[in-house]
Amino acid sequence: MAVTIWHNPRCSNSRGALQLLREHGIEPTVVEYLKDPPDRATLQALAAAMGRGARALLRDKEPAYAALELADPALEDGALIEAMLRHPELINRPIVRTPNGVRLCRPPETVLDILPA
Repeated sequence: MAVTIWHNPRCSNSRGALQLLREHGIEPTVVEYLKDPPDRATLQALAAAMGRGARALLRDKEPAYAALELADPALEDGALIEAMLRHPELINRPIVRTPNGVRLCRPPETVLDILPA
């Protein structure tokens, strides 16, 4: 499995994780998710691989988060993923997938936990 980063070049955490990958000799597949949003299956797979559910992928600082009332704990993964599909800015970043797992890399140094040997 290759290394993939769902990246927003305007985000310092995302730039930092990408830099750390490259400093460790890894040239990942870079997906600028605001230009090329992940599909439902990808979001479901990332949430499952993280073991924390779809809520772990949400960026709660976006205006759409409040507007769509996504803080409601009764919302299930399907509804949260649907919101991210319609509003990709709700996807937190950077998300990195390596052969060793998937992590939301905030802070960027979190990526070091899943670097391939």
